[in-house]
Amino acid sequence: MQLTWQHQGEPISMKRFLTNHGISMRVIKTIKQGNGDFIVNDWVEEGVITVYDGDVAGLRLPDETPDETVAISHQPLEVMYEDDNWLVVNKPAGLTSVPGPSNRTDTLVNRIKGHFEAEQAANQRPHLVTRLDRDTSGIVLVAKHRIAQGILSAPELADQMVKTYDAWIHGTLTPDKDTIDQPIGRVDDQPKREVVATGQRAITKYQVVGTGLAHDVSRVQLELVTGRTHQIRVHLTALGHPLLGDELYGGDLELIDRQALHATTLQFFDPFAQQQLSFEAPLPADLQQLDQR
Repeated sequence: MQLTWQHQGEPISMKRFLTNHGISMRVIKTIKQGNGDFIVNDWVEEGVITVYDGDVAGLRLPDETPDETVAISHQPLEVMYEDDNWLVVNKPAGLTSVPGPSNRTDTLVNRIKGHFEAEQAANQRPHLVTRLDRDTSGIVLVAKHRIAQGILSAPELADQMVKTYDAWIHGTLTPDKDTIDQPIGRVDDQPKREVVATGQRAITKYQVVGTGLAHDVSRVQLELVTGRTHQIRVHLTALGHPLLGDELYGGDLELIDRQALHATTLQFFDPFAQQQLSFEAPLPADLQQLDQR
């Protein structure tokens, strides 16, 4: 894997040049230890390296080989977008994101591994940038190599990522547009979380976008400012309106048999193409039914 950029401006050290492009000191140290190369104008350079105006400089790293401990699944994978750096998929409800004790053979990661194998991708280790609970449907962003993941996790780019979700609840929220700023923490060793004073700060913006639906259902659009575990589920429960179908948090199970939550849109800045990328995942059939009046 090789990544390069053209330098414009005063002479600069290779270290500063790479960090300016989001490359971590950990990666730079790895290359200095012999696991990769520094590149300037298609030549491998060593020692003290200066990048001059007009130079095309960067790095070369070994391709990422498959993790042999992760099984391959050839079950369907709905790909919304793919290039050399990113994979965007529409995850169905009921599919776990990563392998764990309850499922090690057919999770989203297993299916992505099968997809990478089938297309003979250069890098074969998926890096999930966003994750969804098993019963949440919608968009998941995957970095196709560790450099992409590292660059996008830098605060200046991570803060530009916008994720919106659609949720369905009984009743309606008052006011119909607000920001929830309440800390979230664990309840003992249970998977369930709660709003607790000792928890991590969690911020969710919401807006009611559909009322008067059948069975006194309302549709709410939410934007995550922070990304705590179960954040939307916990915040709506704290307001007295748990998600329909969310058994863990006391949601009504009569209308749908899974939590009524969908990761609808994703927008982020692609540092390689130097442009904004935006995606929208259509609602699955079970959630479309909740919009009926």
